[in-house]
Amino acid sequence: MRQTGRGKRKTGRKKYTYEKPHTAAEYRRRRRQQQVRIQRMLLLLGIALVVIFIFVLGGKLLRWIRGKHLAAADVPAAITKVVENPPDYDVQLLTINDYSRPGLAIDQVNGIVVHYTANPGTTAQQNRDYFEGLKDSHETHASSHFVIGLDGELIQCIPCKEISYASNDRNNDTISIECCIPDDTGRFNDATYQTLVHLVAWLCGRYDLTMDDVIRHYDVTGKNCPKYYVEHEDAWKQFKVDVADYIEKNGVCLLYTSPSPRDTR
Repeated sequence: MRQTGRGKRKTGRKKYTYEKPHTAAEYRRRRRQQQVRIQRMLLLLGIALVVIFIFVLGGKLLRWIRGKHLAAADVPAAITKVVENPPDYDVQLLTINDYSRPGLAIDQVNGIVVHYTANPGTTAQQNRDYFEGLKDSHETHASSHFVIGLDGELIQCIPCKEISYASNDRNNDTISIECCIPDDTGRFNDATYQTLVHLVAWLCGRYDLTMDDVIRHYDVTGKNCPKYYVEHEDAWKQFKVDVADYIEKNGVCLLYTSPSPRDTR
């Protein structure tokens, strides 16, 4: 047979080999391996996020601690205005007795309680003498640290370091002020009012008190005292504004480190 010399033509096509389909067991094995790899990646990512969070939080915490330390080491002095001098007053201390001046100490002054005498036309001296007379009459238990008269005169009956019998369950931590009244309305006249504003402004500075610490007898027991300033809430609010304005106008700036001691003299 004659040969033509022609061989088989190479097409240049690449032969592909095909893997056999995985068995079910092999598929499950590879699936588990893939899941393990994903879990490891998630675990590493979680660890990285936790490390970053701790680093950031730790830095902030250190800055906060450093700031607190510096603040504690260099606390600026607090600045406040106080009225240095009280209104003129006459010291007529009551005799120590069980009915008007028990002689018990106030641990700390936390407030000022405003009262009215409820007996129109009487003077500061008359009310002071009434308190003194209770040691003999035993009529009741009553007194006040200060009494303000119709002419603005001011009498101190009890030292501010002792309790008075005026404000019920607030006797042990407040200063009491009785105000004389000209008529049944219970409204203080201008002279009484101005002395009261000055006295309260001075006491606030002396004992480091705010306007929230200035209250009425009514605020302690619900009693209609001081009458006009219970029945006219706007007048009571204006009184506090007047005290604050007096401090702002007449007070002087003092520097002190907090907390400031509360005087109990």
